[in-house]
Order: sequence, then structure tokens, then C-alpha cells
Amino acid sequence: MAPIEDARVARGLRAQLDLRRQRLAAGERPIGWKIGFGAPAAMARLGLKTPLIGFLTDRARLRPGAEVALANWIKPAAEPEIAVYMGDDLDGGATRAEAIAAIVGIGPAIELADVDPPPDDVEAILAGNIYQRHVVFGRCDASRAGARLDGLLARVLRNGVEIACPADPQELTGEFIDLVRHVADTLAACGERLCAADAIITGSIVPPLWVEPGEELVFALDPVETISVRFAPRPAA
Repeated sequence: MAPIEDARVARGLRAQLDLRRQRLAAGERPIGWKIGFGAPAAMARLGLKTPLIGFLTDRARLRPGAEVALANWIKPAAEPEIAVYMGDDLDGGATRAEAIAAIVGIGPAIELADVDPPPDDVEAILAGNIYQRHVVFGRCDASRAGARLDGLLARVLRNGVEIACPADPQELTGEFIDLVRHVADTLAACGERLCAADAIITGSIVPPLWVEPGEELVFALDPVETISVRFAPRPAA
């Protein structure tokens, strides 16, 4: 694969993947990858031509309905996302047809991030694994292999109040199949590989939601599954 052209991205990914190797050596297990800053406005602001990628491990995973304490967080954000599940390894330079064939299903996910320091330094964002803290996965719907989206309806509720979602869940993220190919290409350029059993969370389907203690976020991906996460109330004074 050709080297990564953006020097900021190349340096940041080297640091990030070094961090990943350290954490795996310490006993964490890899579960996949994440897309960050893929919305057109975010890429334009940072001068990016493609989205950023980060990694996920089992230590970050939370069960649906989990409660998270935000006491030591600086700027917590929650992002409802579509998770794409890989059934086969995918090499860099894969065709669109090869990527579609490698996808065994999709499902709902919620990523939690702590956006500190402010997102203005691409290299630092990547070195810090794009603010990743936790991820909640729903089930993988195998009837949607190949990232089939027909009939899919996304609904997001914050404290019971529905937040407007685009009719197309790819509107802010870009097409999921292209994102899978981008992850495979980027990893290949770094000497890594997108593997069978990896999940990719593809970016928030709505602008990031800045959350506070005591709130609840529900993500209904109909007809697949509804998942949620709660944020612990502030301790009484």
C-alpha cells in the first residue's frame, strides 16, 4: 500500500498503534476499530481528506443499559453509531465487491468519548485514540450482511425527548462500505490488517451529544434493536 500522505495522520497513527500494541501486550483483547471526524464539516475544519481511525478493545466495552460515572471526565460526549461486523479478513486495496462480501451484518452502537483537549491537533487526536472511552454494542443483524440498509429507521432519544436523525444514517458519516475499505487501506499502510470478527463503529449519525450526569441516551435502530446508556447522577453534596 502507498504511504499515508498526511504527515500528521502518519505520525499520529504510529503513536496510536504503539499504544494499542502496549495495551494488547498488557492483556486487553482487540474487538475492532472506530471512525472519527468523518463528517464533512469536521474534515474541512481539520484539513482532512479522509476520516480518522482509532482502535477498540474489550476493556472499553459496556453492556447495553450500563450506567457510567462521569465524575473525572472533562467534556463527555455520546454518539449513536452503526456498527459494521466483519466476517472475513480484508486487505488494503480491496474492491467494493470484496468489502461487501466481507461484511456479515450491522447493528446499533453508542460510543462514549471524553473530548479533552480540544480537537484541533490531528496528530494528538490520533495519538490519544480519538478520545475513545467506552462503546456499547447491540446485536449484529446477520440479515443485513453486506451493510444492507433498506427499511432501517434510526431514532435517538435523550431523556425521553427525540432528537432529529437524518433519514439516511450515512448522511454524516459517508457510505459504510467505503468506510470499511478506508479502514482496510489505512491499516495496510501501517502494517496492520482488518480482520474477521472485527467490528467497526462508523461515526455518529447525529452531531455529538454533550452529556451530563443523570441523563440517559436511547438509540433505537429499527427493526434491529434498541440499546441505551445512562450517566450516573452527581453525588449528593
